[in-house]
Amino acid sequence: MTPPLVGVTTSRKGGWRSYLMHRLALWRAGARSIRLVAGFPPPTEKLDALVIGGGDDIGAELYGGEVLPDVRIDPERDKLELKLLEWALPRGLPILGICRGSQMINVALGGSLHTDIHAVYVEAPKMRTVLPKKTVHIAEGSRLDRIMACNPCRVNALHHQSVDRLGRGLKIVAKDESGIVQATEGTGSDFLIGVQWHPELLVTRSPQQRIFVALAEAARAAHKPSRVPAAAVA
Repeated sequence: MTPPLVGVTTSRKGGWRSYLMHRLALWRAGARSIRLVAGFPPPTEKLDALVIGGGDDIGAELYGGEVLPDVRIDPERDKLELKLLEWALPRGLPILGICRGSQMINVALGGSLHTDIHAVYVEAPKMRTVLPKKTVHIAEGSRLDRIMACNPCRVNALHHQSVDRLGRGLKIVAKDESGIVQATEGTGSDFLIGVQWHPELLVTRSPQQRIFVALAEAARAAHKPSRVPAAAVA
């Protein structure tokens, strides 16, 4: 059987570095990948799963948040990912959101974000590192708990936004020691997980790699490849 094909969204500027790490993680999980970038033609081959990657901040106007200066946003990327999710969610396509991607899933489902976590969680340490120095507690019995088998678990931290009001059909399945939401997942049977950290950068950590393995397995099990419509990446 041909390995499943996973579409991975990234930033337009410098996103190729992030994509290479995703590609490695997905290859190790037995899946192929293709980069999805705003303004580029859609893939000609059908997708079996979707990763909404990290990077740029999400435009605050999409969730009624405060517009902050000195943050990098990309409205075209916002549009791309919202269209992709609008297309993929009703089809039950397996979806993994990473950092910004977790937030975008929440926004796409009608939720909101804390524009700056440190304005809300004032005692939370200002941690920004690719190393696994943050401790998260995962809800026992959740899909993420069963996948990672690591609870509590050490993760990295590169974000300054986080989930505030939950979107439709989502539940919180992990928080850090400051109470900041670190993971959500869908309440239904479809594979829909968002993690606030970057598992693709923790390539030597088995619990993190198992997230990509689980995504690849879900893509193979669903066996409902779907072609991305050109309008989604126009």
